[in-house]
Amino acid sequence: MHRPIDDPAPPRGPRPHPVHTSALWSDPPAPGQVDPAVLGALLDRHGWSRRGGAAGRYSRWTPPGPGNGGTSLLVPESRSFPDCEDLIGEALTALARSSSPSARDVLVSLTVPSDEIRWWRDVPSGPADTASWTVEERLRAAARQMLLAGALAARARAGYYGARHRRPATALLEDILVGPAPGGRRLTAFVPVAAGRPLAVRLHQALDAAREAVDYRRATGGMDAFDGAVAAGVSHELVEAVVALVRGTEGARVEVSWSPAAGVPEGCAAAAGPVEFSPGDLPVLREASARYLRAEPSVPVRITGTVVRMRRSGPRGAGTVRVRVLAGAEVPHVRMALDEEDYRIAGHAHLVGLPIRVQGRLESRGGFRRLTEAAEVVPVQVDEAERDRLMKSLQENLDFFEEACSGD
Repeated sequence: MHRPIDDPAPPRGPRPHPVHTSALWSDPPAPGQVDPAVLGALLDRHGWSRRGGAAGRYSRWTPPGPGNGGTSLLVPESRSFPDCEDLIGEALTALARSSSPSARDVLVSLTVPSDEIRWWRDVPSGPADTASWTVEERLRAAARQMLLAGALAARARAGYYGARHRRPATALLEDILVGPAPGGRRLTAFVPVAAGRPLAVRLHQALDAAREAVDYRRATGGMDAFDGAVAAGVSHELVEAVVALVRGTEGARVEVSWSPAAGVPEGCAAAAGPVEFSPGDLPVLREASARYLRAEPSVPVRITGTVVRMRRSGPRGAGTVRVRVLAGAEVPHVRMALDEEDYRIAGHAHLVGLPIRVQGRLESRGGFRRLTEAAEVVPVQVDEAERDRLMKSLQENLDFFEEACSGD
């Protein structure tokens, strides 16, 4: 606090506040980065009304709903006029200060170019347009299930995924932004185009295919359309997400809207509108869900992994091994039953810090978490750095020794 008089070093200034060290994603974008056509398209999408303006120069937009307080935006038609950047800057400032929920959605889509996925649930509202805790939780849980199903379908096509592809699919959801769920009836997710467009495209196609398959089943009594819908991304996980969305409502809708900045992806409609499901669809959806669960076959695999758990009923004989998968299957862990010789090889490989390789069939029952017909267990040589890491992991999990040696 007090410096010597003869100290030539100037006193340090105040430390910058953390908020000022870098731009936040919620900050409005720079006016020079905003395309007027994209801004106009987003305002129209989110319910803003065009109220005229100077023809060929700018348009005037007012927010949706009553009580907008006289707020209006002047949006230039193009960047060919000298005052274009000033008008865009004023419009962005007005959006940031607006109390309209749609203003926030427009800013998010401008800051992070995103495809928008919206869910609606027709449920009774509470006092002052509120919703019960469970109603809003159901909406968010169903939306997350549906996003995960879309992420899984973007990785591979299957009628039932179980534990397969879960890690990369879940990682894809980390970049998605979500808006509020007013009254537990509506929710919007912003899927960044750079990382998440395959998810949005696959979900859009899968929902259309699921709707057509349900209509086909109700019209003809056949379930064949659900078999073909797997190629479009329909799965047990997607159908269960739709069931969770519709259950307890008078109807539900899902809509995918493309980012105006990125354009419409190839093979998709520009404005297809929401896909609707009703409580009358639930019996068909549940039947399809069970069908996918039964029909998905087991998969022959050759897995490389590290042993993390061993168990058998006595000091000798067959036992059960749990393996953390390193390669060969898109699942984090599998369990397998091994005969006495293979169990001994797996135990020795673990004690010296080596992974094992084993072949068998990844069983769909139980979610692809179990390897049946396991055979040909062999240790796999790894470099010294990886071996040291595996040995360290072994020492940190001493309960393995207790279980392996106790025969529990």
